[in-house]
Amino acid sequence: MKQILVGLVLIAIALASCTPAPVLDEDSTPLPPQTPTSTPLSTSESTPPAPGPTVLRIWVPPQFDPEGDSPASDLLKQRLDSYTAERPNLRIETRVKASSGTGGLLDSLSSANAAAPLAVPDLILLPRASLEIAALKGLLFPFDGLTDPLDDSDWYPYAQELGQIQTSTFGLPFAGDALVSLYRPSEIETHPADWSIALEAGHPIAFPAAEPNAIFPLAQYLSTGGQIQDADGRPLLESTPLTEMLSFFRDAEAAGVMPFWLTQFTDDGQSWEAYTENQVNSVVTWINRYLSTLPGDTAAAPIITQTGTPLTLADGWVWALSNPQTERHALSVDLAEYLTDGEFLSEWSQAAGYLPPRQSALEGWTNVALRVLVEQIILSAQIIPPNDIMAAIGPALSQATIDVLKQQSSPVSAANDAIASLESP
Repeated sequence: MKQILVGLVLIAIALASCTPAPVLDEDSTPLPPQTPTSTPLSTSESTPPAPGPTVLRIWVPPQFDPEGDSPASDLLKQRLDSYTAERPNLRIETRVKASSGTGGLLDSLSSANAAAPLAVPDLILLPRASLEIAALKGLLFPFDGLTDPLDDSDWYPYAQELGQIQTSTFGLPFAGDALVSLYRPSEIETHPADWSIALEAGHPIAFPAAEPNAIFPLAQYLSTGGQIQDADGRPLLESTPLTEMLSFFRDAEAAGVMPFWLTQFTDDGQSWEAYTENQVNSVVTWINRYLSTLPGDTAAAPIITQTGTPLTLADGWVWALSNPQTERHALSVDLAEYLTDGEFLSEWSQAAGYLPPRQSALEGWTNVALRVLVEQIILSAQIIPPNDIMAAIGPALSQATIDVLKQQSSPVSAANDAIASLESP
């Protein structure tokens, strides 16, 4: 019996030695002992993940695209790159949108504010008219208290007007444009400065006589001393100055200076085409057309005025704050100031062919003759009046101009009709 028990024990030991060891679950695998020499925990396990870079979003119209194919685009891109190079945790994202219309800057800004507030840009480069609309709709935020005021003497007066809406600063001026006369010196030895000399010379001057905003006729009306707002800020056209201007237009049509066919032109592009196709040797257009290319057969001069005293109308683009997150405003303002620095704008405005908004920027222009011309234009420039004023007086001036140049109405009758149109509901 004893021998049988011993045998059973031996069999049990043999069987135990053949049974595989139990496999531990992966999660139950013990960690190596934590000693000073053990491998430290990974960064992801020991500290929270590092935040990603701050993204500043800017929107610009196509002519200011930093990825464009021009020296000015290259300069703007370099400026943006130098800003981010000094701030490793910052990235700038640029989007290009049309200046106006569906899907344009203003339309997109309005849509984003309503449907996707987190998608609005931090900075947006707007033309003056759009700046006014966006500010009054509450889509923009003032720079007041965030930057030095625009009354700094380095800002030109026209630029100060560009950035102001009522009593607040809603934009830092970046680029300007203004009406100017271009002509061919080979055909016109000296460009006339006033109405009487223009009539005597008899050279046709192209301008969009049927343009709804009537920018050139408005400049002529203002050169007579005519007012465009009454004491309460309502649209105004004064009878005597307006009749004087329309009388000049009548005489200019008779002398061939303002042919009736100018009433076919509804925008600047059409009158510019007439000049480039040699239909005329003088045209009133925007100075950017000249400064951006400096054509060898063309010279520039201030537009004619009643007495020859320079006066022109200007437009421009400004950087505006558009993100409702106020904690992002300080950085956005810092970038806007960096992009409107006088030294940078000196080089950029020369390359782009725009009027600089700062005196220090123009002082850096290398072409002395061009600098003298541009300063004369800048110092005589008034910005285009507010949108509500233009909506009333623009069409009235346009229709009066058309009626006189087509000899469909006398200057007195056309002036009376224009004034009456402002008074009708």
